[in-house]
Amino acid sequence: MTDKTIHKTIIIGSGPAGLTAAIYAGRANLKPIVFEGNQPGGQLTITTDVENFPGFPDGVMGPDMMDLFRNQAKKFGAECHFKHVTKVDLTSKPYRVFVGEEVFLSDTVIISTGASARMLGLEEEEQLMGYGISTCATCDGYFFKEKNIVVVGGGDSAMEEASFLTKFAKKVTIIHRREVFKASKIMLDRVRNNPLIDIIVNKSIESINGNQQDGISNIVLKDTVSGETSTFECEGVFYGIGHTPNTDLFKGMIDLNDNGYIITQSDSSLTNIPGVFACGDVQDDHYRQAITAAGSGCMAAIDAEKYLEENIIE
Repeated sequence: MTDKTIHKTIIIGSGPAGLTAAIYAGRANLKPIVFEGNQPGGQLTITTDVENFPGFPDGVMGPDMMDLFRNQAKKFGAECHFKHVTKVDLTSKPYRVFVGEEVFLSDTVIISTGASARMLGLEEEEQLMGYGISTCATCDGYFFKEKNIVVVGGGDSAMEEASFLTKFAKKVTIIHRREVFKASKIMLDRVRNNPLIDIIVNKSIESINGNQQDGISNIVLKDTVSGETSTFECEGVFYGIGHTPNTDLFKGMIDLNDNGYIITQSDSSLTNIPGVFACGDVQDDHYRQAITAAGSGCMAAIDAEKYLEENIIE
């Protein structure tokens, strides 16, 4: 089934970027259609307390914040659908966006599909994410004051997370499954010279023990050489094993960098395809914050509005 209406803009993905784009596009009378994807609201829906977003001095639950964003977008005429885009055709205009058997046409497309934090694949992750397990030190470090916490990983991301967390934690222990690190020498030296950071090598996390009421009590480690297991007491586990941008839909059509993130032109949300814009974590592998994602969503909507005006698309 094809929706014969040629929409002014379709937003693929939600989160702070996509829903802010929807607010601005709605206010510009672009009547945006938002397909929120498999995780409506984005990564913030697995975040408990958000305390670093301006305007919420007492903090706000991540899912509640995304509900507020969504309601505000709807107030200005956005249509939000909890549907997953399965394919896009950006080779000719109007652009075609596929949701299963449904096809939607649009003059512009705003991509805000985000990035997914890499996980270890443990059963406890679903239950304890936001209750002791975190993928963002900048977001959640404050909640672990004077606690013993673990950072998993061996690259620069893990080293940065560990260094940042020493501002709050009593002790930070980096756990790496190998003896050799991928991290740059300068980052590794900084960590090794920090008295608040310990490093354990040749260990992998087998399980994480805890509950949503009391948080984490300990983790079970497996020696990757001998196979022996041991228990390590800690009160928080931070994943520093990187993120994967959700760009599979656009491979071969949109220019991506070496890490798979969408390349946008300097100081804009413009991609290599006219009328196609990207915002949020799908094109930002540096800041990855709710506030920066929201700002880039604003940029994308303004860029789309300008494109439509300049191309005299009614």
